[in-house]
Amino acid sequence: MNTTITERLDVIQIREDFPILKREVAPGVPLVYLDSTATSQKPLAVIRAMSEYYERSNANIHRGVHTLAEEATAQYEAAREKIAGFIGARKSREIIFVRNTTEAINLVTFSWGRKFLQRGDRVLLTEMEHHSNLVPWQILAQEKELLLDFVPVTQAGLLDLQEFERLLSHKPKIVAMTQMSNVLGTINPIKEMTRLAHQAGAVVVVDGAQSVPHLPVNVQDLDVDFLAFSAHKMLGPTGIGVLFGKEELLESMPPFLGGGDMIKKVHLRRFSPNDLPHKFEAGTPAIAEAIGFGAAIDYLNRIGMERVAAHEHDLISYALEALNEIEGLTLYGPSADQKGAVASFTMRGVHPHDVSQILDSQGIAVRAGHHCAMPLHEKFGLPATTRASFYLYNTRQEVDQLVRGLAKVKKIFG
Repeated sequence: MNTTITERLDVIQIREDFPILKREVAPGVPLVYLDSTATSQKPLAVIRAMSEYYERSNANIHRGVHTLAEEATAQYEAAREKIAGFIGARKSREIIFVRNTTEAINLVTFSWGRKFLQRGDRVLLTEMEHHSNLVPWQILAQEKELLLDFVPVTQAGLLDLQEFERLLSHKPKIVAMTQMSNVLGTINPIKEMTRLAHQAGAVVVVDGAQSVPHLPVNVQDLDVDFLAFSAHKMLGPTGIGVLFGKEELLESMPPFLGGGDMIKKVHLRRFSPNDLPHKFEAGTPAIAEAIGFGAAIDYLNRIGMERVAAHEHDLISYALEALNEIEGLTLYGPSADQKGAVASFTMRGVHPHDVSQILDSQGIAVRAGHHCAMPLHEKFGLPATTRASFYLYNTRQEVDQLVRGLAKVKKIFG
């Protein structure tokens, strides 16, 4: 990948849309934000859309017939339509607003899982899952006496697909897996894995928290049954995410939470649930956040996800090459052609938190810890790693600043 990708994306112009990127974290120390895997920064278009809602149209949605309520409802439902189009859903009613990816997976676990899974049924996960796609299944497994199986991760940071096929022979009822690892950056072959899982009779749940913000994702092409992702990782606000579910599956599931808006009728001793998608959206939702999410989708659509992915591929290729030159630094995960723009590493003799602190003193924001993937770190015999992650607003120059920052780490620790 050559630098013309970066030039076509016009990252310098894009950076003008993100006010926080002009910040100095100390006098004369500009921010170098390399933590987008944890949360992305927000463009002015998103900030202004939310502000305008509060300034002009703030009202509760769906039940009001006055002007503000109708405006708020129209904006909220327009955001749902935009998100459906963004991921290629057949209908907007397949888009359920939730707080985040974690809540989306919990919704599947405790609604679909409680209804359809029985004692002794198997759930197939992978060793690279975020805790959000492990703990809900563990809770349900304890409650219903389910069996959990795990697809191993190889030392190269890839899923062992031979073992995946062998584990499918046990006929799991659920296959739940990440499309892109938040630690290794590994992009898994979800389309092929979904095809094989369906052949084995399984329902497929995909954690798209890291993939949807960075890659073109089409749920009809992938044929996944459920897909979970969060707005805050894709230029949108915190506190809102999405569960995509195939209509027939969502129709078969009981409500997850009870309260307002998820009902059609309520009597003292019984109720009738609402139609999709409202059946799963109890109470007053995150209205401003949904509108901000819609603005983020508009922004990404204007740029084009193919261009975002190409730009990030250029950055991670450049970053891996530069980081590999640093003596005593060990990178984890596959090569650039099999991963997203995530570089997790350790430095010999230096704790990842110390690496992060010294980089922060130079304005460079990275993440240190187990990144909510403790079993994966245990697999590699690591208590923690340092993680640098990139997005559409990052540049090669910022990669160079990271490399210089790590040289200072080495100098301090000898």
